[in-house]
Amino acid sequence: MKIRKVTDNKKAYIDLLLLADEQENMIDRYLERGEMFVLDDHGVKAECVVTKEADGVYELKNIAVMPDYQRKGYGKRLIGFLFSYYTDCNRMLVGTGGVPSVLRFYKECGFEESHRIENFFTDNYDHPMFEDGTQLVDMVYLKWER
Repeated sequence: MKIRKVTDNKKAYIDLLLLADEQENMIDRYLERGEMFVLDDHGVKAECVVTKEADGVYELKNIAVMPDYQRKGYGKRLIGFLFSYYTDCNRMLVGTGGVPSVLRFYKECGFEESHRIENFFTDNYDHPMFEDGTQLVDMVYLKWER
């Protein structure tokens, strides 16, 4: 298993990125300014995009695992890699919908709830978004601190 940084042609991974963020123009807001990492285990299994928001503060903008490989530890492995890769990181943020299974995943990775942005999904996406049968409305931010 290898995790590698992708520095060019990030759009080649758009299908995987769209699993975690369904609207391409929203991905375009952070893709080029972010750093992309791909987890390869006999083929790409997961990817993520991270942006630097301030000194010591990073945001995990997108993390996705191929559907057939979800719940096998690839997402946790990728997040663990990020914590060690960004040695200057004092705080890592991640925004997601208020879906219990997703919130549980991030909490298992060491994140805790920070704040919410009300109506983020309904105000910024051109269609209703659902995950695990739940409509996404508010953006729930979680934080990890060193």
